[in-house]
Parts: sequence; C-alpha cells; structure tokens
Amino acid sequence: MKCPYCNYVESKVTDSRTSMDGQAIKRRRECLKCDKRFTTFETIDLSVQVQKRDGTFEDFKQEKLQDGIMAACRHTRVSHDKVKALAYHICADLMSKQVREITTKDLGDIVMDHLQEIDMVAYIRFACVYKRFKDIKDFLDAIHSIKNKNESCREKNKIIDEENIYGAQKK
Repeated sequence: MKCPYCNYVESKVTDSRTSMDGQAIKRRRECLKCDKRFTTFETIDLSVQVQKRDGTFEDFKQEKLQDGIMAACRHTRVSHDKVKALAYHICADLMSKQVREITTKDLGDIVMDHLQEIDMVAYIRFACVYKRFKDIKDFLDAIHSIKNKNESCREKNKIIDEENIYGAQKK
C-alpha cells in the first residue's frame, strides 16, 4: 500500500480489525520509509455491471445505492444504520446469486421491495425518482397500489389467524 505522505510503496500492518459491522477491515499501517502511520479500509469488491436506461454500463457502487436509499429515507424513521444494512444486504444478495449484470430496473425493483417493508414514505419517495413520476396521478396510483397490497396481506393474515383460532377450538 502506497504511503500517502511519501509515496513509498511498502508498509507494514500494525493493527487490523473488522469495521462497519463486518463489512470492512480497518488496517493501521506504518510506512517503512518515513515511519508515519495511516489507515486503510478493505471492503468487498462487487464486480457487477449495471445497465442503465440508455443501454450503457457502469460499475456497481454500493455507496451510490446507499446514497439513493438514504435520499428516500431522509426525514423518516429509518436510521442511517438501517440504510447501510439494507445496502449491504442487497450487495450480499447479488454476490450470493453471482450476478454479473443487472439493469437499473431490476435493482430499483429490489430496493422498492425492501423499502415497502421498511417505510412507506421512503418507498413512495424512491418510486417517485425511480419510476419518474410526472404528476400527482402517478403518486396516487403508487399509494393505491400499496394500500391494496397491505389490505390483501391483512386479509391473508386474518384468514391464517382464523384458521389457527378455529383449529385450536376443534381440538
């Protein structure tokens, strides 16, 4: 690792520990020439290509994903740590599936699925940018879609609860 002070290429690691909930390794290094110390972080390199709407490709960046989620979650009950964990979870999921390419549409859908479980306001904010809402009708359609989905889930849970209650009474 090149020293940031004298540009010498050799250094020794003096301390190493996990950081960011195991998402990175923080290393303290000492330059073998000038003896100054500096810190480096080692993170997972997710070599996934993201295909943008215009057909071009760019490297996947967890920071960019995290920034987009953070913008949607601003002024909500979703903490910064929860956003970091969500971005990490999405990256880990892409790695476990050995994804090499993903479209912005697929990536956006993954984020929206997670945000819908976490915070509805963040979900709508993200959808607004991701789906390029043009007018209030787009917002209302998204809200009605969420409402219908939630009612469907509540109805399923009610049926399951009733089956559990009646099943318990039959015994």
